[in-house]
Amino acid sequence: MAHVGNRPEGKPFVLIGYGVALAGSVALWGADATFGVVAGALNVVFAVYFCRHLAFAIAASRWADGDLHAADVGFDTYTPAVAVLVGCKNEALVVDGMVAALLELDYPAEQLTLVVVDDGSDDGTGERLDVWAAREPRLRVLHRPPGSAGGKSGALNDALALVDGEIVVVFDADHEPEATTIRRLVRHFRDPATGAVMGRCVIRNSKDSRMANTVFLDYLSGYLVNEYGRQAVFELPAYGGANCAVRMSTLRGLGGWNPETVTEDTDLTLRVLLSGQRVRYDVTAIDFEEAVISTQRFWKQRYRWARGHQKCMRDYLLPLMRCRHLTLVERAETALFLFVYHVPLLSGLGLLLTVLRAFGIGDLPAVAVLPLSMLLFIGPLAELCVGLLIGRVERRAAWQLLGFLPAFALSIWITSRAYVDGMLGRPYSWVKTSRSGSVSTARPTPPASQDRRGDGTGRPRSFAHPGPLVTRGDR
Repeated sequence: MAHVGNRPEGKPFVLIGYGVALAGSVALWGADATFGVVAGALNVVFAVYFCRHLAFAIAASRWADGDLHAADVGFDTYTPAVAVLVGCKNEALVVDGMVAALLELDYPAEQLTLVVVDDGSDDGTGERLDVWAAREPRLRVLHRPPGSAGGKSGALNDALALVDGEIVVVFDADHEPEATTIRRLVRHFRDPATGAVMGRCVIRNSKDSRMANTVFLDYLSGYLVNEYGRQAVFELPAYGGANCAVRMSTLRGLGGWNPETVTEDTDLTLRVLLSGQRVRYDVTAIDFEEAVISTQRFWKQRYRWARGHQKCMRDYLLPLMRCRHLTLVERAETALFLFVYHVPLLSGLGLLLTVLRAFGIGDLPAVAVLPLSMLLFIGPLAELCVGLLIGRVERRAAWQLLGFLPAFALSIWITSRAYVDGMLGRPYSWVKTSRSGSVSTARPTPPASQDRRGDGTGRPRSFAHPGPLVTRGDR
């Protein structure tokens, strides 16, 4: 199937249409009645998402802990040929830990190909990779010239052209998978209906900053509750872009990763569904990644996610609603998944209506505004609480839920800005997430990581649960 996401993004006349409709409604029926209807519609939307969040939280609290300790079914009896691909651009701070972790993977060497792409780095990443490759014949390094097109998708597509095999596994440059991760991912491909599999990512640097700790909590909720719930309730998890596997024949049939999108993972998820195959989620296939440590980095990362996800909704919603491979319920859940990066935008609108009501604008009594305000937070808060319980974090971590409120407010601004920029067609390209390289779960061998921050030894790589805060939402 050809890439759908390469059509022009801007839809400025839609924004104009919204403004005209609002102004016309106020002129015909008055501000009170118009804003009252809008608030009522928002209550319906938030109620639907609240029920969805609650269903995921219940499913995770009931079954996730047991699945984390389940027997390793099919763990060592299915070992298809696997190609592991990693794209790197200016990743000198983390590349040693990543390569060391790849070389420790527990998988038959004759069935495993490791390819790392140096995507035009100018910080020594390429040189470090070459030293690794000279010492380790299992590792292949591909150098792309500076300015090569396509970002991460372009790098992965170039690597894809060089490999064979049945399964492609993708990690990001800051990821350090547990030794058994590939075995856990590939076992799901016994089912011919499986086109891709997603694993679970755990934040390893939560103590670096308050922002890193907020992302740690977000990932507990996102992977242990939200993504687990989408699998348990609808069997519709998403391919997450890293710590993920995809069937080689499926990927080639879809034309590889889409270089015209900044969220190649969401794009590929939707194309897999449209092709008639499914994505699966394995909560035990764990790897460790680095969280952003500052508000500026958080903004850049989540803005990219919002721009890409919102564009995917505009490109794929109608084809998916007509997809004969999905049931009516599955189409409804897919629509909710696609719409999720618009919900913070609507949350901001709901808060604006609440402020207007405080100034006497809007035909709503105060008690009618209460559900609107409560539903903005209770659903995600339930997921966060269940994530803390399943994640076995220390008790005082509960107080850190308060720190999630500023991040939620920041998300409202980020997604609103991304929506307006996207509808206006403002240009945007893929931007890599900056790393700090402060914590590693691997123990790199030469080339020595003397320029890494911290002691370079990290923690033991054997834990399956995040411990007491030492170590993502719909995406």
